Amino acid sequence: MPGRLLAGRAQGLDLIVVDAPHLYDRPGNPYIGPDGKDWIDNWKRFAALSFAAYELGRGLVDGYRPQILHSHDWQAGLVPAYVAFNAPTRAKTVLTVHNLAFQGVFGWDVFPGLRLDFRAAQEGAIEYFGSISFLKAGLQVADALTTVSPTYAHEIRTGAYGMGLEGLLQSRASVLHGITNGIDTDAWNPQLDAALTESYTAGTTDRRAANRVALCERFGIETSPGPLFSVVSRLTWQKGMDMLVESVDQLVAMGGKLIVLGSGDPALENGLKGAAARHPGKVGIIIGYNEELSHLVQGGADVMMVPSRFEPCGLTQLYGLRYGCVPLVSRVGGLADTVIDANEAAVEAGVAT
Repeated sequence: MPGRLLAGRAQGLDLIVVDAPHLYDRPGNPYIGPDGKDWIDNWKRFAALSFAAYELGRGLVDGYRPQILHSHDWQAGLVPAYVAFNAPTRAKTVLTVHNLAFQGVFGWDVFPGLRLDFRAAQEGAIEYFGSISFLKAGLQVADALTTVSPTYAHEIRTGAYGMGLEGLLQSRASVLHGITNGIDTDAWNPQLDAALTESYTAGTTDRRAANRVALCERFGIETSPGPLFSVVSRLTWQKGMDMLVESVDQLVAMGGKLIVLGSGDPALENGLKGAAARHPGKVGIIIGYNEELSHLVQGGADVMMVPSRFEPCGLTQLYGLRYGCVPLVSRVGGLADTVIDANEAAVEAGVAT
């Protein structure tokens, strides 16, 4: 079935979008269906997106000839491969990896439908342990590679974090760069945030107390003194949520309280629900995600915990720094780059966050 390109402007940006309802007009989200599973034709959906970007780079639209084709993650990982193996463009290619764990791996049976020159298979660019990987294809041939923090750029060149691609990334180290994520400081501004009960600045943090009371009420937590720990996260092993489940009882025994906003692994959800049942008024959990509530968490909790096993960059800790909700993080990936203890040396050097 055919698709078409639509052009327009939004928020000051020129947009060209692929309109192909048979590929993209579906329930769920862009990646998975309502059942939480990948769409079985994701290979076709994202190959089509990549091919459209490649054709734009070749001058498909009169008067529009980009100098750079910037792809993100495996979903657009074929763009550099189309440029390298099909008819070339004058555009240079950049591939940004937000999380190396997601690699776009499919069987060889889909290769004929990719419209990718067979040289990509002959030269091993797309082959990945007997299958094909959209991400690996892009990593192999893009002119430049970036990821979302300097530490993660180093980590993914090691066996511990390379997810089977460390050898390739080591060979491409000269074009691999870590650029730390940023946040939207207009959307995340405690001085103007409508989601807060009480707005505040760095000089009026005593006003956070009203947010704490509202937050405790939302989660059914006592408003008594004592540190209020928080988590806003996917509830997965990667995010270290199993360690959180194991430590909740000790946290409460030491006088702390905990609120959790997130969803994910049913076993971890049930573990946290069990902790809330054991510690009424001390532990509260809301399954799911609510953008407005996540702002209130940052504006009312004392500590934001991010115990990830690996974290390409992370945004939650950046929101915490912005809102005065002290990040308590694992020293990995972008967490190590953005959360720097305020010890004497760091303060003197002006790098403490």
